[in-house]
Amino acid sequence: MHMKTGVEQSVYAILLLNMLPGRAVLSGEAISQQLNASPTYFQKLLRKLVSADLVASVPGVKGGFRLKKRPEEICVYDIYLAIEGRQSLYSPSGILGDLLELEKTEASCLLTDLMDEAESAWRAVMERETVASLARKMEEERFQPKAAELQKWLNEKMLVQERSGNR
Repeated sequence: MHMKTGVEQSVYAILLLNMLPGRAVLSGEAISQQLNASPTYFQKLLRKLVSADLVASVPGVKGGFRLKKRPEEICVYDIYLAIEGRQSLYSPSGILGDLLELEKTEASCLLTDLMDEAESAWRAVMERETVASLARKMEEERFQPKAAELQKWLNEKMLVQERSGNR
């Protein structure tokens, strides 16, 4: 199994957004620069995260992106689904059926049950880890002082949304 870079970039983008204070947003350009990602490709990733209701897009001159859900409510599997979609990691090609001259059915593959079990275990692990739990891991000593430098960069790049007088 190979996970595309877009999933990893999206997880770290969401972790950056998690570091923002209340009414702050971060531009897609700033995020893509920090993650060394192509801005046009990264915009596609951000659109997928917005469509999945994980990230909110705030329009305007002081617009950008912020989390739409609490970090405890976003698991790594949600991010994976937003980027990769709901597809099985394994699809039998019918080699055994051809070898034994069987009808092409799910039952003609020895690996289907094994792969389904492996995918269920993988999904359970990905559902167990949330943005909040990953953020706590970033606070570990091994990530300091680089995390402090990242917070300083974030403080310089974030845009704070002004409160509307009508609310």
